[in-house]
Amino acid sequence: MLNQLIIDENNMGYVPSIGTSFQLNDTAKEIIEYLKNGDDKDTIIKKLSQKHNQNENEVFIDVTDFLTKLKIYGLIK
Repeated sequence: MLNQLIIDENNMGYVPSIGTSFQLNDTAKEIIEYLKNGDDKDTIIKKLSQKHNQNENEVFIDVTDFLTKLKIYGLIK
């Protein structure tokens, strides 16, 4: 379902098949792009921590939380 997610220039995500929209921040948009490119959770954490000069443990918590939300919305398994 994640591949159906369309993100506009205002970081609004929309899934046409279920008619649901989401407001995303820049990091959430990055995570979705990484997922669409086939990156796994650990790779995303490493990329984000390096790019934003953040501790991997802090990034782990944020990424895990966001992925859980995507699961709740049915966008990922």
